[in-house]
Amino acid sequence: MSQPQVAFLGLGIMGGGMARRLLGAGFPLTVYNRDPAKAAPLAGLGAKIAATPREAAAHAGVIISMVADDLAARAVWLGHEGALAAISPGAVCIESSTVSVGWVRALAAAAAADGGEFLDAPVTGSRVHAAAGELNFLVGGTAATLEKARPVLTPMSKTITLVGPTGSGALIKLINNFVCGVQAASLAEAMAMIERGGLDRAKALEILTGGAPGSPLVKLLSTRMTAPDYTPNFLLRLMAKDLAYAGDEAARHSLDLQTAAAALTVFKHAIAAGDGDRDMSAIVEQFRRPGPSTP
Repeated sequence: MSQPQVAFLGLGIMGGGMARRLLGAGFPLTVYNRDPAKAAPLAGLGAKIAATPREAAAHAGVIISMVADDLAARAVWLGHEGALAAISPGAVCIESSTVSVGWVRALAAAAAADGGEFLDAPVTGSRVHAAAGELNFLVGGTAATLEKARPVLTPMSKTITLVGPTGSGALIKLINNFVCGVQAASLAEAMAMIERGGLDRAKALEILTGGAPGSPLVKLLSTRMTAPDYTPNFLLRLMAKDLAYAGDEAARHSLDLQTAAAALTVFKHAIAAGDGDRDMSAIVEQFRRPGPSTP
């Protein structure tokens, strides 16, 4: 069977690597990015460059969005120049961005109204995993639609897991990221205690990372905080967005995510200090600067 035409919307830290994986697997690919300069390098690899999401989606069997937030996602899917304005009957629309559950459900309904099928399929992993095709897709939707999309997802993935009906992928991704955000904030404070307390930092971190607190994320972030290396793998401001979305969704279920709220305060302080466009490990820098160290 011939490979379907794929449209990819959003070529940021994650999307650029994902699009390259699809090109490497031989899929005919049309890409769109709000900043055309990020799309230009893909033309040399065989991608077609579209001027609008609508142009990218025309004739595509699978359309994937990987953008920053709800606002950016609405911009690429909806409106006269949005992708839904051009979808073919039966096209699979995939929202891989980390967005709110409410947006995902609204987009699913809009896609169905225009004759498309829909999956929410956010991913876990960083820029490195996107480039290597080792992302974990967390899919909400039907098994039948996932099987249609699976050949396209496979070159980008380590695992593909159907977690439930529409919205389930978005929900588990927000839960995943709020737990990560809480770990990052607590590690930043722990690092400050180690440094201000005069401990041997290397020995202290060896104890933490080798013991019960030593999750893969804590190990990675402690290395980057120590270097320090804040080349973005995951933008700090996007983690703040995810914590906010998680808190809003929890409130709809009569839950108050107090740890997420506390972590969000620490992330907001880092953004106010100018660290929003650095890797999220830069959250520690607010505690290393002169002056008050608490938000």
